[in-house]
Amino acid sequence: MSNTQEFKIGTDLYSIPADRFYGRENHMWASFDHVTGNVTIGMDALGLAALGDLAYVSLQPAGTKVERGESLGTLEAAKMTGDLTSPISGEIVERNDLTVRNPALVNQETYTNGWLVVIKPSNWENESAQMVNVDELPAWVDSELKRYRQQGWID
Repeated sequence: MSNTQEFKIGTDLYSIPADRFYGRENHMWASFDHVTGNVTIGMDALGLAALGDLAYVSLQPAGTKVERGESLGTLEAAKMTGDLTSPISGEIVERNDLTVRNPALVNQETYTNGWLVVIKPSNWENESAQMVNVDELPAWVDSELKRYRQQGWID
């Protein structure tokens, strides 16, 4: 299995790293740190391709407890405004103020400096098992691309 799943939208080529988990419904990625036990959360490239460029990001402060499916914050993008929903439950221990000040960073450095929050998970084993993993990644990306095209969200 390669380190990334690549896909094309129009003439643009995107990569999704295979070293993390992905929210099936919300296109949020989760990367578990085996040293700290914390999980870094961001948006995946496929979700961002459908949203367009981010213009505004607001994030909950450190210390906020969230449940899976609850809001981590809000976003305004070229194609929609809405909540950023958490793929896992736990407590926000850090938020990326760089993405609040410069939302374009989420689009430009999606899997590095464009992360959103770090969460101390309360139910990682169960919740990560419900997310897309490396083995499911190719089929999930293909399915989501088909769904996005049918909805008219991407070309």
